Amino acid sequence: MSNALAVATVTQALALLIESNLGPEMDIAVKVETRKPPAEPPAEPTVNVFLYQVTPNASMRHTDLPTRASDGTLVKRPAAPLDLHYLISAYGEEAELVGQRLIGCVVRTLHEIPVLPQELIELAAERPYLSGSDLAESPQRVRFTPTVMDIDETSKLWGMLHQTPYTLSVAYQASLVLIEGRERPAPAKPVERRTVRALPFGAPGAPVPPTAGEPSGVGETATEAEAGPETEPATATATETEPKPKPKADAPAKKRAASKTAASKPAAKRAASASRTRTHTRGKPGAGDDGTES
Repeated sequence: MSNALAVATVTQALALLIESNLGPEMDIAVKVETRKPPAEPPAEPTVNVFLYQVTPNASMRHTDLPTRASDGTLVKRPAAPLDLHYLISAYGEEAELVGQRLIGCVVRTLHEIPVLPQELIELAAERPYLSGSDLAESPQRVRFTPTVMDIDETSKLWGMLHQTPYTLSVAYQASLVLIEGRERPAPAKPVERRTVRALPFGAPGAPVPPTAGEPSGVGETATEAEAGPETEPATATATETEPKPKPKADAPAKKRAASKTAASKPAAKRAASASRTRTHTRGKPGAGDDGTES
């Protein structure tokens, strides 16, 4: 958390970060300024750090609600989360591509050191106009992320700068800057008494036992425990014990069985008549076993 000087402190610390990391590629003196691009391009190599927009952070804008109790007492210090949008432009001798060399140093620096160092924040707070800034004490670090801007967005941005010619530039977003309110919340009251008790079910003031429908053994009442396990319905038992109907034989199988039965009838008749003839012959006197007279 930080006070209202956090926005200006981030801008000044960003300028110090770029200024201290221009070497070894740049072997000439470069001026780093924290102002909007000038209408007249400067003659000496210059890098401009211009804060062109401040927006609320979308993911943190509702994290501090509510901040007051029902009676209006402040229970939590409000904090405004902000994103800072910067336009960094470079000026220099075009014949020697000074502007492009400076933009390359800026991109390399912010990609190598994306988080604003605490020592640069403390160094920026030493400026007389930033005295009292407490951004260095905030646990929230500020990170720089490049912003993609197409031709239309770039032309609109530079069109807002009245009579300012376009120059090579890059856009970055700084997140997250938290600005706290000045009022401090009232301290919480200490605990006066403990109300924790342990009572068995059924005792006066004890909670109601769990109801049916919960896991087994938890919400089981006395009536359910005495009843025992439920029996299956009679309809289910009858259905399970009922014999299944045998599948019907197909037509060809029936015809084959009928033909076999018809073929075996003459042989059975002949065997029966032979048996009756032998029995009749044996009953006559003087006949042998073969049916002839002795």
